Amino acid sequence: MNIGIFGGTFSPIHSAHLIIAETAREQYNLDRVIFMTSGDPPHKTAGVDAPSRFQMTRLAIAGNDRFTDDDYEIKSGGKSYTVHTLEYMKKQYPNDKLFFIIGEDSLGDLGKWYEPEKIISMAALIVFPRVSQESLNEKITAAKEKFGGEILPVRAPVIGLSSTYIRERISRGETVRYMVPDKVGEYIKEHNLYADGD
Repeated sequence: MNIGIFGGTFSPIHSAHLIIAETAREQYNLDRVIFMTSGDPPHKTAGVDAPSRFQMTRLAIAGNDRFTDDDYEIKSGGKSYTVHTLEYMKKQYPNDKLFFIIGEDSLGDLGKWYEPEKIISMAALIVFPRVSQESLNEKITAAKEKFGGEILPVRAPVIGLSSTYIRERISRGETVRYMVPDKVGEYIKEHNLYADGD
């Protein structure tokens, strides 16, 4: 099988995440996309606790039988490093091909990641555009020259929707309808998340 892994803080998960995952799944014939909610990400602060973020992710993907979730990074505790997650996934799916889904910005920062060469050796990278398709192709060419491996572009529009933007809207009391799945919006409201700007 072809297994996609889509890691993220998901604070909160939003419509662009789902569009990206579904587009990557279709384009590269992924049998499954596993959403891996980060526990304690090394490069950013999550704001909301990991169990709440995981629950929102679970609610968001419930309607797609090709999407599933995994709480490995949350349960493992400490900083969440991609290389450790991929080692875990290799053990779970020893006979399958792994694809790790990231954004164009993350690909540009790959040299700052922990053991990037090992990451590239364990999984093909599927990269979605953040600036433009042309910019993405340039970053992929540069990354292949530096790290080798299999790095694949997602043919998708640039979607200017971010978790930061959604959190800011919620903190100002503005609607995020259609930006997040309805069930996620209900969960945020019910638990009063992000209201104080977290």
